Amino acid sequence: MAPGLVEQSAAQTGHSTIDKDLLPEDADLLYEEELLRNPYSLRMWWRYLEARKDAAQKRRFLLYERAISALPGSYKLWHAYLKERRAAIRGLPLNHSAVEGLNNTYERALVSMHKMPRVWVEYLELLMSQQKLTHTRHVFDRCLCSLPITQHDRIWTLYLRFVMQPDMPVETALRVYRRYLKLEPSHTEEYIAYLKSKGSWGEAAKKLAAVVDDDTFRSLEGKSKHQLWLELCDIITRHPDLVRGMKVDAILRSGIRKFTDEVGRLWTSLADYYIRRGLIEKARDVYEEGLTTVTTVRDFSLIFDTLTQFEESLIGHKMAQMGDESEDETPDNEEDDGRNFLLSDDGKDIDLRIARLEHLMERRPELLSSVMLRQNPHAVHEWHKRVKLFEGNPTRQILTYTEAVKTVDADKAVGKPHTLWVAFAKFYERHGDIANARVIFDKATQVELKYMDDLATVWCEWAEMELRHKNFKRALSLMRQATQPPATLGTRQAMGAAERESPVQGRLYRSLKLWTFYCDLEESLGTPESTRAAYDRIMELRIATPQIILNYAAFLQEHKFWEESFKVYERGLSLFKWPHVRDLWQTYLSHFVQRYKGTKLERARDLFRQAIDSAPPKDSKQLFLQYAALEETYGLARSAMEVYDRAVRTVVDKERLEVYNLYLARATQFFGVGKVREIYETAIEAEAPYGVPDEDCKKMCLRYAKLERGLGEVDRARAIYVHASAMADPRRDTAFWADWNAFEVAHGNEDTFREMLRIRRSVAASFSQTHFNTTIIDAATAPVTTGTVEAGAGAGREGVKRKRSDEMAALEVDLAPEPQAALPGFLSAGVVQQSDNTQTAAKPKPAAMAANPEEMELDEMDEEAEVQEGAQQAREEEELPSFGGSGEEVQLQQKAVPAAVFGGVREAEEEEGAAAQPPTLGALDRFKKRKTQS
Repeated sequence: MAPGLVEQSAAQTGHSTIDKDLLPEDADLLYEEELLRNPYSLRMWWRYLEARKDAAQKRRFLLYERAISALPGSYKLWHAYLKERRAAIRGLPLNHSAVEGLNNTYERALVSMHKMPRVWVEYLELLMSQQKLTHTRHVFDRCLCSLPITQHDRIWTLYLRFVMQPDMPVETALRVYRRYLKLEPSHTEEYIAYLKSKGSWGEAAKKLAAVVDDDTFRSLEGKSKHQLWLELCDIITRHPDLVRGMKVDAILRSGIRKFTDEVGRLWTSLADYYIRRGLIEKARDVYEEGLTTVTTVRDFSLIFDTLTQFEESLIGHKMAQMGDESEDETPDNEEDDGRNFLLSDDGKDIDLRIARLEHLMERRPELLSSVMLRQNPHAVHEWHKRVKLFEGNPTRQILTYTEAVKTVDADKAVGKPHTLWVAFAKFYERHGDIANARVIFDKATQVELKYMDDLATVWCEWAEMELRHKNFKRALSLMRQATQPPATLGTRQAMGAAERESPVQGRLYRSLKLWTFYCDLEESLGTPESTRAAYDRIMELRIATPQIILNYAAFLQEHKFWEESFKVYERGLSLFKWPHVRDLWQTYLSHFVQRYKGTKLERARDLFRQAIDSAPPKDSKQLFLQYAALEETYGLARSAMEVYDRAVRTVVDKERLEVYNLYLARATQFFGVGKVREIYETAIEAEAPYGVPDEDCKKMCLRYAKLERGLGEVDRARAIYVHASAMADPRRDTAFWADWNAFEVAHGNEDTFREMLRIRRSVAASFSQTHFNTTIIDAATAPVTTGTVEAGAGAGREGVKRKRSDEMAALEVDLAPEPQAALPGFLSAGVVQQSDNTQTAAKPKPAAMAANPEEMELDEMDEEAEVQEGAQQAREEEELPSFGGSGEEVQLQQKAVPAAVFGGVREAEEEEGAAAQPPTLGALDRFKKRKTQS
C-alpha cells in the first residue's frame, strides 16, 4: 500500500524523486487506509491534519493539496490551507517565489470559492500589500462580478481604500468613484471631497451643482443646502478657469434669490469670479448692483467694504506699476489734440481711480439710506433722514419728497406720514415759493390719512403758514372751510355709523384740535359774535373739554358778558363730572364772588352747597375754604362756623387737622375760648369716620392742654393729658411724656406726679401686649421672678379712644391665679416683693409697715429717681425746696387739688380713716373695690 501512495504523491508534485520526509510513517498508515476506503470524508482529512499538526511545513502542505484535490468545494479546508500559507510568507520579500505561489493558490481556490466574500477580501488585501495596481483592480472587478449585489458593500469599502492610495492614478480613481456612486449616490460628498483634494475643481463644481439642484439629496455629514451653496460659490469663484462649462452667473443669482441670509457673500463671490477672469468693469457693475439691491445693513457693509478694498487694491497696483516703468519712455506728443486718445492712451488713469473711490465714499450715506428704505419703504423717519442727506441740493430734495409721499402708505406707515407733506410744503415756503406750498397743502388735505388728528395738523400748519405771511383772512377762511360738516347728515346714530366707515375727511369737523385753533383765530381776528358762534358749535358737537369751557368763559368775561359766562360754566358743569369739573367749580365760584361780592349772597350759597354736595371728600377741602371765606367776608360768622363744622366731618382724614386749625383760628377770632373748647372737645371725642387720626389727636390734645394751662385751668389740662396718654406709647412718643412731666413739675405735687408715672407704666404695659417685645425672648430663658404687679386704672377713663381698661382687666384676670409669677416683658407698676426662700416670704409683715390700703407701692429705684428728677426741675424753675431722700419728707408748695381729679378715691380714704386697719390688698382687689365705690 505504501509504495502506491508514494507514487501517487510523486505524480501530484511532479518530482521524479521522492523526498523521504514526505513519505508516510507507520503512525500514518491508519489514516491512509481509512482515506483509501473513503477519500471524500472531510472529517477524516481534518483528523489527519490535526494529528500531523507538528509535522514539517512541506508535509502539511502536501496533505492540504491531497485533501482539496479530493474535496475542492470545502471552504473549511481552503480557509485553513490559505491561512497557513499566509503565515508561511510572513516576513518574506514581495518578490519571493512563495508569495507568487500563494497568489496562485488563491486563484485555484477562487475557482470553486468564487462565491465566498471572505476569500476575495483576503486575496485583495494580499494584492494591495504587493502594490500590484492593475492586477489588483482586475481582481476587484472580477470580485464584483462574481459576488451578489447584497455583498458588494464589503468589497467597495476595500476598493475605495485601494483607490485612495497616493500612487493611484487620478483618472482610475475617478472612474472607480463614478461606478461607486451608481450604487451609493448618497456618498457624493465623499467624491467631492476627493475631487477637491486632487484639484479636480471642475468636476467638483459640477457634482456640487447637481447636489444643490437635487431636492431629494440628504447630506450624510449634516450639511444644509445653504452650506453646499456656499461651497459651490467658493469653488466657482476661486477657480473660474476650470469651471468654464458652467453658467456661473445664473447659478449665483439663483442662490441670491433663494438664500436671503447670505446675499452679501454671494454678491461678493460673483464679483470675485469676474475679477479672477479679468473682467474688472463687470465686477464693478456686480458690486453696484449688490449695493442697490441688498436689504440688510450687514450685507451692505460686507459688499461696500469689499468694493472699497477692491478699488484701493487697483489704485495700489496701478501706482506700483507706474513706479516700475522705465524713465526713458517716449514722451507724449505735445501736438496731440486728444482726438486719438483711445489709440494713444498710456493707462495713467490714477486720478480717475482716486476720484471714483472718493465718489464711492461720499455716496455711502445715500446708499445706506436706500438700504433702510428697502427694508421698510413706509418708515417716515428714514425719509426725513434721506432728505437731510441732500442738504444744499434742492432738486434732489424735491425728488426725495415726491418719492416719499408717493411711496408711504398711511395704513402701513411707521411714524406720522402727514409730517412728510408738512415738511414738503415748508421746504417750498423756505425757498419763497408760497404757491407751490399751497398746492402741496391742498394735496395733503385730500390724502386718506389714518388718524383724524393728522389731517387736522395739516390744516393747522397750512393756516399757520398763511399767518406767517400776514394772510389773516385766508387763514381764517381755511379754518372755516376745515370745520364745515359734510353736506349730508342724518340722525345721530346713522351719522355715527357713517363716520366710522368714512375716511378722516368726513370726521374732520369733530376734531378738537382744529376747533381749538379756529377759536384762537376767531378771538384774535374775528368778531365776538363769530367767536361765540364757534364756541357754541363746539358745545353742540359735544367735543368740548373743561379747558374749552374755561376759555369760553374767560373770553366772555373779557367782553363784560358776565351772566353769559356763568351760563357757560353751568353748561360745562352739566357736561362733565368729578374730578374733571374741579377747576370749573373753583373758577366759577371765585369769579362769581369776585363779580357780585355780597350782593347775591344766597345765590352764592346755593352754588357752594351744590358744589360741595356733588364733590367727593378728597376734592371738597378747597370748596369748603372758599365757602367759609365767603361767609367770613360777606356773610355771618355763625354760618362760617357751620361751614367749618361740616368741613371737618367731610374732608379726608389726612386733611382734617389742617381744617381744624383754621376752624380753631376763626373760632378764637370770632367767639373766644368757649367756642374753642367746644371745638377741641368735639375733635378729641369724635369717632370714625369723623374723628382725626391718633397722631393728629395727640397734637390737638397737647395744644388744648397748653390753652388750658395758659388760662390757669390746671385740672382741665391734667385731665386732657390723662385722656391723651392712652394714645402715646412711652417708648416712641417721648415728647408727649416729656411735656406732661414738665407740666407736673411746674403745676403738680407729689401725688399727681406719682399718678402720672403710674399711668405711664400702665400705658407701656398695654402697648407691650400689642407690639412685639424682644424682652419676652430674654425673659423666657432667665429665672422667673415672683412678685405682685400693681397697675393703675387711669388709662381706662370715659371718652378715651383706645379701650385700655378691657386689656388691663384681662391682664389682671390672667395674673390673679398665680400672683407669684411674673409676666415676661410686663413692666412692673409697683414694688415686687422678693425673698431668698419661701419661709421668709411666708412671714407676716410688721404692723408698722401696714399703711393705707389704697396707697400705690412704687419701685424705690425707679420712682424715687423720677421724683428726684422732677424736684430738680422744679427747683431750677421755681426755686422750690428739693425732694428729700428715701427717709426725708418732701418740701413742696402745696395747692388744693380738686376732688374731681381723684374721683371716689378721696372719699373712700376719709370714710375708712377711723376704721380698723384692714390687711394689705392686691392690685386686682383694689381695682374691684374702686369700681364698686364708683
